[in-house]
Amino acid sequence: MGGIGKTTLARVAYTQMSPHFEGKSFLADVREVSNKCGLVSLQKQLLSQILSEEYFNFFNVHEGNALINHRLSNKKVLVVLDDVDNLQHLKCLVGRRDWFGLGSRIIVTTRDEHLLRSYRVDDVYKPTTLNANDALRLFNLKAFNSETKLENDFSELSKRVLKYAGGLPLALEVLGSFLCGRDATQWRSAIERLERDSNKEIIERLQISFDGLDQTEQNIFLDIACFFNGEDKDFVMKVLDGCEFFPDIGIDVLVKRSLLIVNKDNKLCMHDLLEEMGKKIVKEKSVNEPGKRCRLWAERDVYHVLTKNTVSRSIETIYILTLAAFIQTISIKRWHYLNLGFNIKL
Repeated sequence: MGGIGKTTLARVAYTQMSPHFEGKSFLADVREVSNKCGLVSLQKQLLSQILSEEYFNFFNVHEGNALINHRLSNKKVLVVLDDVDNLQHLKCLVGRRDWFGLGSRIIVTTRDEHLLRSYRVDDVYKPTTLNANDALRLFNLKAFNSETKLENDFSELSKRVLKYAGGLPLALEVLGSFLCGRDATQWRSAIERLERDSNKEIIERLQISFDGLDQTEQNIFLDIACFFNGEDKDFVMKVLDGCEFFPDIGIDVLVKRSLLIVNKDNKLCMHDLLEEMGKKIVKEKSVNEPGKRCRLWAERDVYHVLTKNTVSRSIETIYILTLAAFIQTISIKRWHYLNLGFNIKL
């Protein structure tokens, strides 16, 4: 998932390994640079970093492919492609193995595991969130400029931040840096605000993965984030299949994009911050009027909509948890007609 430290790990590996190669190139933010400047600019950057004394002038990716193959096929090089999200990035920047000399190494970071599998890479490493001890060390480093120092006044407050971050390095760095140098009262205020409203920088980084999904996969992600995080996979698949969301392929895409996991108990699970991001996306459709959102899950919002009669045709799904712990998911699609004026699937 975003913010888990893929780029940081790749940079460390690059720094440690680069003395053992004839040439090296670290192409950062491939997705963003490709969208803004095109693949030709990245091909030129790759060649210029490895053959730093030369100037390259070509105008299309085919010329770039031929030049990379011709000039680097006898060189032992280290290449890092950071944040790849398209198969064309790999085809045009690293092509085939014979583009580079014997002993060369190519490291690719991506949020899409399927992209690596489809390109038949040799190995895939999946970073995990930090354990409790490492998370505390990183947070202390950012908040107190020390890996071990934890001031007594901030002990309980720090635990709340660590729980919220869930071991995600991005969240620990952003929140630690934000809280650094502030007093306990300011910490408490910031944490209370955070528990009610997400940190913008963290959510924006995570949302890149969501924005790269197709519409159907976005719907599946939002349904799981709002209603089904931690629920049995087979049950959720039946609900999503009834909505014609093609969950067999859709859930696999979310798993490969590191937005979802299926645990050993066959439960669908996503990181708390991803769930929070999904709910925030829905809420932002209509901040002040729940009746104009596509999904309702909070009891107060459902109560408001039904008692104030503010239901609109934007609502697709209402999630109700009764006192008897019986869960009903009301998906406004097409089966039974209720007095609300919608087609309701119970």
